[in-house]
Amino acid sequence: MPSTFDIPSLFVADKDARKQAAEQLASQSKNEKVNFFGEIGLGDALVKALGDKKKPEAREGAAEVISTLCENGAAQKLECFIVTSEPGTVFPALLEAFADKTPSVAAASLAAVKSFVTSMNPWATPVLLPALLHQIQTAGKWQIKTGSLAIIDQLVVAAPVQTGKAMPMMVPVLADAVWDTKSDVKKAAKSTLTKATALVANKDIEKFIPALIKALVNPIEEVPKTIALLSATTFVSEVDAPSLSLMAPLLSRGLDERATAIKRKVAVIADNMTKLVDNEYTVRPFVPKLLPGLLKTAEVMADPEARGVVNRAIKTLREVSKVYEGDGTNVPPLKIAEGNHLVTNLIAEFKKADAKEIPDNENPALVYAGVLAAGLVNAHNYDQQTWESTLCPYLSLAVPGYDNGPVVRELLQKKADEEGQDDRVFDDEEEGEDLCNCTFSLAYGAKILLNMATLRLKRGHRYGLCGRNGSGKSTLMNAIVNNQVEGFPDPSVVRTFYVQHDIDGSEADISVVDWVLSDKRLLGTPDDIRKTLRDVGFDDAKQKHPIGSLSGGWKMKLALARAILFKADILLLDEPTNHLDVINVTWLIDYLTSLTNCTSIIVSHDSDFLNRTVTDIIHLNRFKIKRYPGNLEAFVKMVPEAKSYYQLEAAEDYKFKLPVPPLLDGVKTKEKSLLKMRKVNFSYPGSAVQQLFDVTLMVSLSSRVAILGPNGSGKSTLVKLLTGETEPNGGLGDASNAGEVWKHPNLVIGYVAQHAFHHIDYHLDKTPLDYMLWRYQTGEDLEELQKASRQLTPEEEKKMKEGGTVIVEGAKRIIEELVGRKKLKQSYEYEISFKGLSSTENIWMSRDELLVRGFEKKVMELDSREAQRLGMMRPLVRKEIEQHFADFGLESEFVSHNTMRGLSGGQKVKVVLGAATWRKPHVICLDEPTNYLDRESLAALIEALKDFEGGVLVITHNREFSESVCKEIWAMKDGHLIASGHDWVESGQGSGARIDQRKEDEEDQFDAMGNKIVKVEKAKKASAAELRKKKKERMARRKRGEGEQNDIFTVVYERLADHAILLSDLCRGPHRRGRAIEGHRLAHLAVSRPDHFLRRAFRCMYCFFNFSHDDFHSTFVCKGVLWECRSWPFSAIGGVVHHVFRIDSAWARLVSLAVGYLCDMRQSTSSS
Repeated sequence: MPSTFDIPSLFVADKDARKQAAEQLASQSKNEKVNFFGEIGLGDALVKALGDKKKPEAREGAAEVISTLCENGAAQKLECFIVTSEPGTVFPALLEAFADKTPSVAAASLAAVKSFVTSMNPWATPVLLPALLHQIQTAGKWQIKTGSLAIIDQLVVAAPVQTGKAMPMMVPVLADAVWDTKSDVKKAAKSTLTKATALVANKDIEKFIPALIKALVNPIEEVPKTIALLSATTFVSEVDAPSLSLMAPLLSRGLDERATAIKRKVAVIADNMTKLVDNEYTVRPFVPKLLPGLLKTAEVMADPEARGVVNRAIKTLREVSKVYEGDGTNVPPLKIAEGNHLVTNLIAEFKKADAKEIPDNENPALVYAGVLAAGLVNAHNYDQQTWESTLCPYLSLAVPGYDNGPVVRELLQKKADEEGQDDRVFDDEEEGEDLCNCTFSLAYGAKILLNMATLRLKRGHRYGLCGRNGSGKSTLMNAIVNNQVEGFPDPSVVRTFYVQHDIDGSEADISVVDWVLSDKRLLGTPDDIRKTLRDVGFDDAKQKHPIGSLSGGWKMKLALARAILFKADILLLDEPTNHLDVINVTWLIDYLTSLTNCTSIIVSHDSDFLNRTVTDIIHLNRFKIKRYPGNLEAFVKMVPEAKSYYQLEAAEDYKFKLPVPPLLDGVKTKEKSLLKMRKVNFSYPGSAVQQLFDVTLMVSLSSRVAILGPNGSGKSTLVKLLTGETEPNGGLGDASNAGEVWKHPNLVIGYVAQHAFHHIDYHLDKTPLDYMLWRYQTGEDLEELQKASRQLTPEEEKKMKEGGTVIVEGAKRIIEELVGRKKLKQSYEYEISFKGLSSTENIWMSRDELLVRGFEKKVMELDSREAQRLGMMRPLVRKEIEQHFADFGLESEFVSHNTMRGLSGGQKVKVVLGAATWRKPHVICLDEPTNYLDRESLAALIEALKDFEGGVLVITHNREFSESVCKEIWAMKDGHLIASGHDWVESGQGSGARIDQRKEDEEDQFDAMGNKIVKVEKAKKASAAELRKKKKERMARRKRGEGEQNDIFTVVYERLADHAILLSDLCRGPHRRGRAIEGHRLAHLAVSRPDHFLRRAFRCMYCFFNFSHDDFHSTFVCKGVLWECRSWPFSAIGGVVHHVFRIDSAWARLVSLAVGYLCDMRQSTSSS
């Protein structure tokens, strides 16, 4: 039977009677069904009363009914009839009543709406807010506008989360209302805008909110100032819709400014903020406002650096919003959930659950629950608790006495799956002791890593910590061990140990057992400690070895031994398989899986190791932590995009590029050996074991070498000897059996050590840019100057002192420095300066002689400097350095603006790689390059090494990496080397392709004017034997009467060649080496290029007449006279000859012969 109520009693003139009737209605509704208000026709009655212009008491009574129902607990049923913005319904009618001519009616209407929005479910806000904003924009009466603004003020308090999500829709309307012609509206709009901005939870821009409001109110004057303020801010907090709603108008307006600096700052702000947006749904509404302006700015921006910043912001905005094409103006709107569809879904779930009563789609409570569910879906909120607390009360009205929880949860999972949200929460309430259950935020410097993330650890579990490079894995582990994670148990409650193998260099001489015994944190007697060391492989002899002599693998085992003795509750292992060979990796897996009372957190890029070890995966992504049960394979199935963390495939747009090495003198093919080691023996000082025995090897440009062997077999030692880090010392035997390491004088080696960070350990407070400027400030590599091969020993200094005395023209001189170098046949000559003498007294000395005198390291130093000069043709400036590091995947932001202390392990390795290859090395030597690099970077490095035009030496335990790069194997075992697969040649050039010749497919080069550049090959220099052969042929022709030339100058040139050969012979002798060289050059020019010979003579002639009459400058007389004789009269020639004959030297006699013969020929020609 339908319910009844006396509706007219609610609108009578007597106020007390109206109130009494409204209270009776509220009391009766509590005992009625959900559709009670519909059965009595309350909604239509309220709309009719509010529209009755003749009865103000009816209008006031209608508003009072709503207030009374809300105050007396009937709001839940009332919501089902009022929450709608459709015309002709109660809520729009109440808004119109804000401007009623009767003040009491207007006040009652405003009070009714305030009471209702305070009592209603907050998720009804998205339904009512559009009606309020529409009235603010279009209402003809200012009272409606101010009333609607007051209701928004109430919603900010009553439903802050829901109102905040609507900020993108609200801010533009409120900003326009600030410019309303009515002062009351302007004042109210500004007040509402200020209150709404309180919903901005981003701590980075909280202090700038007043400035942002000023910019919205007065954009012309305030926008540039506000952008300047924000550009100096580092954004680290998550950026949500309220934050973007305030920032987007400012950024859009800033892109319209004329100044390039302002536009660049806008791009920087947009880039930084977009990176911190949680998903595309948050940023999509702002794409049409920002992307077109950025694209236009990129097109017209003249400054290339600023244009690059704008393009970076465009790329970030496209990636986050997933708008990969177009300018964003025609992006299809995000999918909006409709209430009627959710109602259908709810009915289907009730049927699926076999509910005792299936509500129909006309049920008011069910329809309203569908509206609320649509609000949750559109807000992308899939929190189970929120869904249950929001929907269950109304579903209970629709189906009384039924447990609606399972229905709500099924609907939640269905909608989350449709959206592709991975919001599964795996049950952690299994048996087992909680070691940690805390929620915290974590940042490093100015960069946020985790924001309100929850970490829960169970005893005995092994967690794999996964995430991209730079996501904060190592930082989290450091924060845990340093007790910097809020809520993490105190070390006195939960013992935590960080396993790391980097040992302080000051402790290198301490024995293994003494070093472990010195750690007072370890639990155990000395006997226990020695036993544990033996269990992990340190026998009694090895326990006495100094730590500095241990390989990287043994240092890691030593760190694990300490962890065992520490008896930790939680073990933190950062890349534990680094430096470990296959046998030791297997041992480590067995050890970790045997721990039942200890929890492990492991960071590793070794996918096989994680698959065999971990029980759970902790995923760091988008500033949150999420746990997935199972090993790595199970994790990848649940999160397919994580496959890139461990798949050895380089992305198409992510590549490394190694610099092209310059050509080397005398190296014509890639097979020619550049680096040789012969019979080398070596042992570390203080070690009782010899590390290397009779090692012989060679390296060429074509070398692709994998140096393999178990831990401690001498791999790193071998590389250190090759690169000059250490020198052969004969091992445990006589130093005379040290052997020899030879390298090409101009060879440049790029070396990355096993502990790669040791290169930058003393420069962590520098940016990579500052580090490069320091390292190469003098034009040389300052790190190379610190190598043992560049340091003089006392014995070497003594030998240099003894060999530094040179007798020159009977006088003793002391060698001060080697200042220059030039080519001499297959070797080099070096320019020597002397103490106390000027540079004019310098002489040239051969390489062999300097080596005999003990100047080997000085020669190597000059060779290195010359090699660097030849190869490093790039300027040491910011732009060039940033581009060089960009070739290794390191953004310029990290290069120029972030200190190395704040970089992740993978980023630091990129810095080390970039620094090692700055000099364009001919050979790259990498000791364990797979350490710290993620799989994507590792794949990019492999491709770069394949394309590299120089030699590659790699020490690695990663079989996948070595097989991808190397074709030659150096197997090390107990200090002995077995080489296989090599293609170098000890002498000669080999049979490979020539690298000093133009390739057939090499493109033609053109100058700026479009002219083809044709390289002119130099004429081959004739040897003395060839010159004599030509002379004999000419003499034979003359004797036969053949080849007589009428051209006087041709004959003169032939005679010149004869005199040049004679001159060459005359200049030979113990003290005439320079003259002999000059004679050969004169002979060559006279025969092959007479025109060039005469031009040089003319230019040089004045040296003789103006400066000197010595024998050396007489050569210029020869050249000058022969040139001038082509046009001078006989009298002039006679004067020169007279001047020449005043010098009693072989040079002058030759000149007179040549000039005399020329005069005779001219005389005979004129006579004929």
